[in-house]
Amino acid sequence: MKRRSFARLAAALLLASLCPSASAQTAPPAADYKPAIGQDGKDVIWIPTEPNMVERMLRMAQVTSRDIVVDLGSGDGRVSIAAAREFGARARGLEYNPDMVALSRREAQQAGVAERVQFEQADIFASDFSDATVVTMFLLPELTLRLRPTLLKMKPGTRVVSNQFDMGDWAPDETADLGGRLAYLWVVPAQVAGTWKLEVPATRDFELTLQQGFQRVAGWAKVANGRSSLREALLAGSRLRFALVDDKGLLFEFDGQVEQKAEGKHISGEVRIAGGAPAPFTGERIAD
Repeated sequence: MKRRSFARLAAALLLASLCPSASAQTAPPAADYKPAIGQDGKDVIWIPTEPNMVERMLRMAQVTSRDIVVDLGSGDGRVSIAAAREFGARARGLEYNPDMVALSRREAQQAGVAERVQFEQADIFASDFSDATVVTMFLLPELTLRLRPTLLKMKPGTRVVSNQFDMGDWAPDETADLGGRLAYLWVVPAQVAGTWKLEVPATRDFELTLQQGFQRVAGWAKVANGRSSLREALLAGSRLRFALVDDKGLLFEFDGQVEQKAEGKHISGEVRIAGGAPAPFTGERIAD
């Protein structure tokens, strides 16, 4: 058996093991539709997310009333409904099965959150959910990997939570283990790789070269007769922090926000010099 086929089978078996089995049934009319655990979907079988996992995923993402939560492959709508009912968020579920969409809309009405939740019959790979501040999903590994490029292009700071399956070498920022059932959180990082010029008013300029692997950042600063590696580099969404020692042995500790403007990427924030009071700094990326 090919490795990919084996991996898909193993993931499907794992999904099936997460909930009690249910016998196949013929779908009744949509108005009376009740899904069966394990029924076939477009790309996965349907396994509902347990209530404690729904709660943990939304808490990991720190959902509030300011958020727009989009659930990919929303099934019976429980994640979107919980985001609205328990956390006050606006939510949208994208689901391929029209009977599931109709069911979700009825559930939202019964929960009293229909004005804050929308459900759309849609293919998640052909849908625009770029307005989301939180993305949730319970999909097979090959599907999460297929979505990864789209997720990485979302606004820095967008939170992504997956039930049970990770995204390969994009390491999660947080993992939860609920009795062997896993949830993973990622914060979409800003794209910062390249050469940057930083200006600290009344002090000096710096030229940095940054390398990036998802949210992991390393780099170098030009110093006399060579270069010096950055210390304690940390990227969280659009927030970039690092330290460096200049030619005179002074320690500069930078804490800034990366912003994409029409003319390119910029950073601004505060810097402490030798542990002193914070001062402003600005910077721009001058080369990829």
